[in-house]
Amino acid sequence: MSRILRTISALLLGLAFLVTLSPTPAASAQASAAVRVLRYDASRAAEFRSVVDQAAQVWNASVTNVRLVAGTPADFVVLADNGWPRARVTSLGRGTIWMGRDATVQGYYPLRIATHEIGHILGLPDRRTGRCTDLMSGSSAPVSCTNANPSAAERAEVNANFAGSTPLVEFDRLYVDRPDAALTAAP
Repeated sequence: MSRILRTISALLLGLAFLVTLSPTPAASAQASAAVRVLRYDASRAAEFRSVVDQAAQVWNASVTNVRLVAGTPADFVVLADNGWPRARVTSLGRGTIWMGRDATVQGYYPLRIATHEIGHILGLPDRRTGRCTDLMSGSSAPVSCTNANPSAAERAEVNANFAGSTPLVEFDRLYVDRPDAALTAAP
């Protein structure tokens, strides 16, 4: 085989290899355009700071078009206090979360609490189904529930919210999972 023919063959093989590794232009554009980054500040979440970081990773592993990263300026802030956990959602992806210690004192799982409260920020309302498999069932699930992962329906709803659907969560409302705690929860 002549030297020129070998060179051309090597170039064609190399080009074919690069083409198979490269994503299609449509897939690249879709992937980069669809992801919205939300920054959160957990610097005042006290003992819950690492749990909030873990909850952000749960959401990052669960949804495709929103990504949570620690940083400032923040889209949402996480605070710790002695009340019941709650969230005030000001708009999709924005608001304040209080990691109230009352729930953990009663035995509720901190990672489930943090993931649930971030769910409000991502546009999910409370759904008191009582099922541990539903993250947004919150405290209606047994205290023994340690599931911190959103259900397939909850993941799909968050993806739809960040793709332009109207979220079911009401903005400028304080979400307190336990109705009896809503009367004493400070905003």
